[in-house]
Amino acid sequence: MKTVLIKNGTIINEGKKSEGDILIKNGIIEKLAPVIDTKADKTIDATGFIVIPGIIDDQVHFREPGNEYKADIRTESTAGVMGGVTSYMDMPNNNPPILDQIQLQNKYEIGRKQSYSNYSFYMGASNDNIEEVLKTDGTNVCGIKIFMGSSTGNMLVDNIATLEAIFSKSSMLIATHCEDENTIKSNQKFVLDKYGEAIGPEYHPVIRDHESCYLSSKLAVGLAEKYNSRLHVLHLTTERELELFRNDIPVDKKRITAEVCVHHLYFSEADYSLLGNKIKCNPAIKSENDRLALWKALLNGKLDVVATDHAPHTLEEKNRPYLNAPSGLPLIQHSLNLMLDFRDKNIITIEIIVEKMCHNPALVYNIRNRGFIREGYWADIVLIDQNKKYTVNTQNIAYKCGWSPLEGKIFNSTVDTVLVNGTVALEKGKITGNSNPMRLDFERQ
Repeated sequence: MKTVLIKNGTIINEGKKSEGDILIKNGIIEKLAPVIDTKADKTIDATGFIVIPGIIDDQVHFREPGNEYKADIRTESTAGVMGGVTSYMDMPNNNPPILDQIQLQNKYEIGRKQSYSNYSFYMGASNDNIEEVLKTDGTNVCGIKIFMGSSTGNMLVDNIATLEAIFSKSSMLIATHCEDENTIKSNQKFVLDKYGEAIGPEYHPVIRDHESCYLSSKLAVGLAEKYNSRLHVLHLTTERELELFRNDIPVDKKRITAEVCVHHLYFSEADYSLLGNKIKCNPAIKSENDRLALWKALLNGKLDVVATDHAPHTLEEKNRPYLNAPSGLPLIQHSLNLMLDFRDKNIITIEIIVEKMCHNPALVYNIRNRGFIREGYWADIVLIDQNKKYTVNTQNIAYKCGWSPLEGKIFNSTVDTVLVNGTVALEKGKITGNSNPMRLDFERQ
C-alpha cells in the first residue's frame, strides 16, 4: 500500500508525549500533525495506544548460516517484529564465521532473501584477518565485532598487536565483547580443582567474574582513548566497569559508548537456582548490587543503549550439565515487554525507554533516517496496547527454539501493530507476512 494514516495515537518521541496523527507515503513519514484529514490506502486507529519508533536491537545472534536448527534469520527477525523490533544487527560468530568480505556478502544475501525486518551484519575480527577487516565499507555495514573473550570458532582476539592494529587503523565503529580469557581460565581451574566437574550454573559468575570483565573493558577503552577509535562496548554487567564511561556529553558526541542488555537488568545471580542454564550467558548475570548499579548508570547516561544479545539454543542443549551447556538465551520477542514492565514499576519512563532502545542505537551507529518519528524518516513504527495483558507461554513464543526464560511471566501491555518501512508487518498481534525489510545504511565518511 502506498499511503498509511495512523490516527489519534499517543506519540512518544524525542523525550515528549503528544497526541497526533502520522501520514506515511511510500514507506516514508510524510507528515506529523495533531490532526491529519486526508484519505489513505489504509487508516489505523491508534486511539488509546502508545506509538513509538521501531526498536533497533544492536546485538543479536540469529544463528544463520551454520546453526539453523537453533534459529534462523527468518524466524528470529519475525519474533523480533512481534516484540516491536524493526531493525537488528547480527553477530559474525556463525559457521563459517564471518571473517572475510565474501562471507559477509554471502550473509547479506541471506538477509536480503530471508529477513522480516531491517538488518545489518557485523564484520568479524580474528587474530589474523586485519586486511579483510579494513576492507569493510562503513556506509553499509554496522561495525567491526571483536570478541575479547572466548567465542564460537576462530574469533577470540587476544593478540595485543592485532588489537592495536584494529583500533589504530579502522575508522569504523568497533563493538567489543569484553571478558579477559586468561582470568576466566584461571577461575575455572580454581573452581574445578576445588569442587570438581559436577558444579552448577551458580558458578558461572564466579568463573566469568567481575575482574575478567573489568580488565577487558579497561583494555578496550584504553585502546580507544589512545587511538581516538569509535568504540561501543557491549553488554556491561558489573558496577566496577561503569567507572570507565562518561555521562557528561551527549551520546552523539561520544567516541566511547556502552550497552546494557535486558537480562542483566532483569535477572540476578539469585535466579540461577530456579532457571539454571536457561540464564547462562556470556558475560554472566551477576549480583543484585551489579544489577542495581546498571540501572543507575542507564538512567544517568553512562549506559547508552538497551539491547538483547538474543542468542537461542535448543532446550536439549540447555539441559546438559553446566560445563557442557552453551551460553545464551532468547529475548528479542520480549525486550520491549520487559522494559515496559519496569516502567509499570516506576523504575523507568516510556520516554527513556524510547531513548535507549530507538533513538540512541540510531545515534550510536549513525543509522540513516531511522530511530525517530520524524518527517522524512522511514516509517518504522510500533503501536502498543497498554490495556491488553500478555502471558509468555509456549503457544505464543515465536523463537525457533520454542522456549523462553520468561515463561509464565504476565505483562500488562501488548505489541499490537508494527510497521516496517511503512508496511504493516504485524497487525492486532498477528504477523501479516507483508513486511518490507531493507538493509540498513549509515551516515559515515
